[in-house]
Amino acid sequence: MTPSPTPTRAAPLGKADYERLAEIRYLLRRFAAFSEAAARQAGLTAQHHQALLAIKGYPGKDRVTVGELAARLGVRHHSVVGLLDRLASRGLVRRRTSLADRRQVLIELTPRAEALLAALSLAHRDELRRLAPLLGPLLGELQGG
Repeated sequence: MTPSPTPTRAAPLGKADYERLAEIRYLLRRFAAFSEAAARQAGLTAQHHQALLAIKGYPGKDRVTVGELAARLGVRHHSVVGLLDRLASRGLVRRRTSLADRRQVLIELTPRAEALLAALSLAHRDELRRLAPLLGPLLGELQGG
């Protein structure tokens, strides 16, 4: 879903608003660059890392369907199929037919993927903890209006 560029309220933006938004975007880009480099260092693409995290972090489930994963990644079903093919060929995911609905394929992480993801997630949590004191006040100012 693409956000609308139309403002939701009529209050004009001041210089401080632009500075705050620019700083938030800068910090988010800094985190994204960190994330891409960390994934690369672990032998993964950023897309592989995102997929593994989306599977492991899916709310309330240990396995996800292709459709659920596509929705979480914001891509089309057929794109996820190709991504899963690449992850499976590297021994990072397994596909299993659902026992409840034989038409559904469930995706789960392998122990190798779990170990890779755990190391990456610890590094990401540490980086977010470093950025939180910078990002938190900026987000708080946005909430305050």
